[in-house]
Amino acid sequence: MRLADFILSSVEPILAEWEVFARSVGAGEHLDQLALRDHAGQILQATARNMKAPQSAAERAKKSKGLSPPQEGDTLDGASESHAVDRLGLGFDLLEVMSEYRALRASVLRLWDESSPDEHDRDVDDITRFNESIDQSITKAVASYTSRVDQARDMFLAILGHDLRNPLNSIGMNAQLVPLVSTDPAEAIACGEQISRNVSVMERMIADLLDYTRTRLGAGMPVTPASLDLGNLAVELFEEFRTANPARNIQLRTEGDLNGQWDSDRVRQAISNLLGNALQHGSADYPVTLSLRGEASNVFIEVHNGGDPIPPGELQKIFDPLIRGSSAEHPKKNRPGSIGMGLYIAREVAKSHSGRIDVSSTAEEGTAFTIRLPRGSAPREGQPILDAEHIDEM
Repeated sequence: MRLADFILSSVEPILAEWEVFARSVGAGEHLDQLALRDHAGQILQATARNMKAPQSAAERAKKSKGLSPPQEGDTLDGASESHAVDRLGLGFDLLEVMSEYRALRASVLRLWDESSPDEHDRDVDDITRFNESIDQSITKAVASYTSRVDQARDMFLAILGHDLRNPLNSIGMNAQLVPLVSTDPAEAIACGEQISRNVSVMERMIADLLDYTRTRLGAGMPVTPASLDLGNLAVELFEEFRTANPARNIQLRTEGDLNGQWDSDRVRQAISNLLGNALQHGSADYPVTLSLRGEASNVFIEVHNGGDPIPPGELQKIFDPLIRGSSAEHPKKNRPGSIGMGLYIAREVAKSHSGRIDVSSTAEEGTAFTIRLPRGSAPREGQPILDAEHIDEM
């Protein structure tokens, strides 16, 4: 059987191997079959049709250089572009996307060989055409992936510039007022307090940006694990948020042994981000609940709120500030002093402690973010442990 015909007749076993490989990639570990297979079926069928279509030497030369326009009705390019964008939204990095195509190429050729096809004088040509189509698909996927990242980065920088400008303008205005009210101590103190508050807002934004940059560059989230009672930390945060939000119903629940080895500042940062997110996006008609539960090897931290659920299409990309989208029904909005990185940083804090964070969201049950922290969580392999001096140098 010719290779193109084999592909069309063996889509299901090829997709089964694609699914197994995609699940082995970090971002695909908890995806269902539909998400794992994504556009793979369309890519396979379009590849086979592309292989069967007549092709001149000139057309082959153009295709090898990425200059050949798609044929009418050919979905190869469109499927690859859509696949790359979807994988980006699910948290796959570019190397993981490319590895899927590498695994697909290997699976098709191996399964075809195992089928003991009759020898044909066009076998070499079939393999060449197959590799050309896969390479064309990879090229389109990479271009689509990088284009979407560039668009998201530009938007992110625009939002960052806008959000930093507001406190900076306030600082400038109050600095100009200080000499004018110097004879009135109360007014001068008020201006100084306003300047201090806005400096704190900018410091939080810049700190989030530095954390984001470190993790994106592969340095990881710096952590310094030490003995910590998460119950005491939770009480402190509970009192802090309840005082700052007197109109909201905030509850605390603890259960079991909550002691372990964690970085107190980082875990505080993660929980604070989740509580701030819950207060911002949850309905004031429902309580925001911080729950901690100690089990034999892990401690689970859950922040729950009621209100409108997160749209299903947003759940897989909710932790990435460059990818997380918005719609007319669910516009993206950041709370004061935030540049939309709270959930991303919470995820990185969990990962830096060899843990994980999960989210569930339904209209009936509300929205819950759950962090699992191994009780004796050493940093994951390759994760730096840095002291304050080294952190400041990054």
